[in-house]
Amino acid sequence: MARSKRYQSSLGTLDRERSYTLDEAVGILKTWPVCKFDQSVDLALNLGVDPKHADQMVRGALVLPHGTGRSVRILVFARGDKEREAREAGADHVGAEDLAKKITDESWLDFDRVIATPDMMGLVGRLGRVLGPRGLMPNPKLGTVTPDVARAVAENKSGKVEYKVDKNGIIHASVAKLSFDAQKIHDNAMALIEAVLRAKPASAKGVYMRKISLSTTMGPGLRVDPASVEKASASA
Repeated sequence: MARSKRYQSSLGTLDRERSYTLDEAVGILKTWPVCKFDQSVDLALNLGVDPKHADQMVRGALVLPHGTGRSVRILVFARGDKEREAREAGADHVGAEDLAKKITDESWLDFDRVIATPDMMGLVGRLGRVLGPRGLMPNPKLGTVTPDVARAVAENKSGKVEYKVDKNGIIHASVAKLSFDAQKIHDNAMALIEAVLRAKPASAKGVYMRKISLSTTMGPGLRVDPASVEKASASA
């Protein structure tokens, strides 16, 4: 596949035979040519787990120290006082049967995150075929099924990210915008790495954090040395 001059220029700054520390990788990203839009900084973590086994599924959520730099559109399924709390917290869409009908009848999906109070899950569950494949189904383990909708909305607006290992044992997540300063990118990336380290399944054997790659939306990936990251995490 043909690569742009910008991509080739970025690739030319890398030593493909070595792995970098996280600080070094972030520093290199910040020297790359900029695009007409603010690129995301993406992290890929290759884990030594087999997601086919339920006890080796790695999944969770965290609020990044410096947010994601993205504007998140939030839909909340709630009634009564909880509906009012969600609106006051800044939710973009709040409702019940009216929103469910709009999703099913109009294929409406103008939102990035779905939150629901526990009593609404009977209704939301019927939307599983639509929301599930898109990773939008509320989940109590991720804090998106909760009676405290105001807190959930605030967390998601301020930079909460969800992570989940795919069928190949890899977690992909955007952790910052390239316009962030280097320290903020480092802090956000390290926060996700530490969360994944803490989520290591007891049944996982051998090397857990196998490979780490840091990249921008339009740039090549930089290999980050897992041992250096784990050492930094342990000494923090």
